[in-house]
Amino acid sequence: MKRILLLLITFCALSAMMPVNAKKKTTKQLSDREYWCQEAWKMAQPVLENMAKGELQKNMKTEFSPSFDSRNRKVVYMETFGRLMAGIAPWLALPEDNTAEGQQRRQLKEWALASYKNSVDPESADYLCWGAAGQNLVDAAYIAESFIRGYDALWMPLDQVTKDRYINEFKKLRSIEPPYTNWLLFSSVIESFIAKAAGLKEYDDFRVMMTIRKMEEWYVGDGWYADGPHFAFDYYSSYVFHSMYLETLQNMIDAKANTRLEYKKYYERALKRAQKLSIVLERFISPEGTFPVFGRSIPYRMAALQPLALTAWYQKLPKELSNGQVRAALTQTMHRMYDQQKNYNDAGFLTIGFCGHQPEVADWYTNNGSLYLTSLSLMPLGLPADHDFWTCKAEPWTQVKAWNGQPFPKDHRWADDIQTKDRW
Repeated sequence: MKRILLLLITFCALSAMMPVNAKKKTTKQLSDREYWCQEAWKMAQPVLENMAKGELQKNMKTEFSPSFDSRNRKVVYMETFGRLMAGIAPWLALPEDNTAEGQQRRQLKEWALASYKNSVDPESADYLCWGAAGQNLVDAAYIAESFIRGYDALWMPLDQVTKDRYINEFKKLRSIEPPYTNWLLFSSVIESFIAKAAGLKEYDDFRVMMTIRKMEEWYVGDGWYADGPHFAFDYYSSYVFHSMYLETLQNMIDAKANTRLEYKKYYERALKRAQKLSIVLERFISPEGTFPVFGRSIPYRMAALQPLALTAWYQKLPKELSNGQVRAALTQTMHRMYDQQKNYNDAGFLTIGFCGHQPEVADWYTNNGSLYLTSLSLMPLGLPADHDFWTCKAEPWTQVKAWNGQPFPKDHRWADDIQTKDRW
């Protein structure tokens, strides 16, 4: 009897230990890049797998702001696709390889190319509602932006019929009059992309030239742009201004446009402004991986940090920021935002909120397709796995140093030091 009792005690003890030991053996600590890839896949797979089959509009579980306006609700699908692709295009543009990540990337790219085709095919169930609402100008710009960020991998492989359909759909959007705000950049990104992809004879130069001049008028300093004639303290400098202004200018350089504007100097100056805002945004990230929540469009989540992700992907971080501190700060913020809160619904699509499901923070124009703008923080995945951004040692970012009694760099005002003038 004693022997049986001893065996039972031993068995129970071993049983209690097994899950712990098994967990230690089977659970692999993800590297930062593996974690980012995991989050990118989780965000992209439900969208692209469905859309590649022409089933996104059939299967997507949608959500709209309680105060959503009377526009065509089908805008949700263009918002979902365009904004997602703008964020993951750099990653999908990497050369193919046979790693586990490479296999995921290859699958997403295959789905993306099929989705691009479906979105402009009138016979597809996932043909997007081009021109059905003014909102289409916004999200067509994000589709164009995805082509800009993955030109050789995502635009060039498309068949000529699909390319022609995109150019035609982009041109039709000229009938939409943009408000006198950041919306000017949506027009300029589309038109400058047309100049690059279809030739200078095809684009509307006025929409590009006027936007550039207004961006210069609306720059208020230290990396911030006013959203129109009046400054608003929100994250639209992050969501739209820096990225789309730089891309407009780069497209004009690539298209070899010869106008009154010195595009290269404008680009160099705009890049310095983006670098300054990157410094500000890095300083916004607390030791816990949070950042201040203010302004409209709060549910865009980590899109607020887009300039930091963009300059990292460009390999143009300012000297004040190292790869190690930026990667560590962004990774910690992702963990804080995505690991525990309910950011996805039961069908795998993003929910309205900032850190979890918080529909009360929605604006009148918000739907859960809008939220895929958070993918813009993933752009550094466009740097290969052996790049220093991924291989260097993680370093404490500014607020970690500041709040732990460590030396940290002081900040200062940045003024433009590149002057331009109209030619002729």
